Amino acid sequence: MSLSVLTSVWLIARGNVNDRRYGKITLEKIAKELGVSKSTVSRALSGKGRIGEATRLKIQAYAREQGIWREKEPGTGPARTENIAVVIPVDAYSTNVPFFQECLLGISEMATMLQYNVLITIGSPNDISNVRRLVEKRQVDGIVLLRDLEHDRLLQYLTEQHFPAALSGTCDYEEIIQVDIDNEAAANSLVSLLIGQGYRRFAMLFGEMSYRVNQKRCQGCYDALDKYGLSKAHQLCYPDFDNTELLSSIISDMFAGKVECIVCGDDVICTRVMSALQAEGYRIPRDISIASLYNSMNLNCFSPAVTAVNVSARQVGNVVGRQLINRLRGEAYSAVTNLGYEMLLRKSTGKMYP
Repeated sequence: MSLSVLTSVWLIARGNVNDRRYGKITLEKIAKELGVSKSTVSRALSGKGRIGEATRLKIQAYAREQGIWREKEPGTGPARTENIAVVIPVDAYSTNVPFFQECLLGISEMATMLQYNVLITIGSPNDISNVRRLVEKRQVDGIVLLRDLEHDRLLQYLTEQHFPAALSGTCDYEEIIQVDIDNEAAANSLVSLLIGQGYRRFAMLFGEMSYRVNQKRCQGCYDALDKYGLSKAHQLCYPDFDNTELLSSIISDMFAGKVECIVCGDDVICTRVMSALQAEGYRIPRDISIASLYNSMNLNCFSPAVTAVNVSARQVGNVVGRQLINRLRGEAYSAVTNLGYEMLLRKSTGKMYP
């Protein structure tokens, strides 16, 4: 068998994409099992770069035994460019949002294993020129968007062009591959758990409501309140929250309104609120409790540990990358995938949790 054939490979997903274990077969896991580096695994499976023949064969044999790799048949050429582009929001790094970083890592990891290159471009809601240029010049085969705006010109453009695209979120365009969790159900579950602990007065803070994820989390919170017969008029809600300078005033309103628990729409808001509370000398959860509808490494910097909804953004990236590349290759793919989530019940909402 020629080396050129060996270098043309692809990985095969194990099990159904809705299985929460999906995405766990990674370069890191293979490298750890065989005692080599991730870059060595990447070179062995892609056929690119220098690597000892014995090491290459060992890695390929292991991957073949696990059912995650096989040699590509001669004559079945690669995709047109073997490039996909990932569009990230303008403020993805300036605001230090771990979700985008972890999701991008997951996409890049899967693309590498499937012999695709990843191009990163910044995209604002009102400027699609960067992506239009990539599409018109056929520099990429597909696009991944790491945002879920309710009205997104880019999604409309890609749909009109019938250009393969995927989204870490949900949208109304059936042609777009969508990978997400049920954010409405997750928010409902978290607030229901808090109500079960005895909380009755909440303050809820959400980011920009032009994003579907924030709309769904807000609706999930309201659904939980309705389910338990709690009046929304007795709760405080701050949609489109983005001004940290107003936090001191908001915190004063919370204590004046006898708020018992703060529910933050995401980890970024939660870190800002906790920092402000602790700066003003308030004790969590003795003076007030707090929970987040998204968990990230940002929250690990705080004590007490924060009750939160835990989602693997890296897994989201793995799956969205896999589904898009499957479509590009003409293989079976899932148009809509809902991944799992878990509740982390911790000390920020009660001393009974670790």
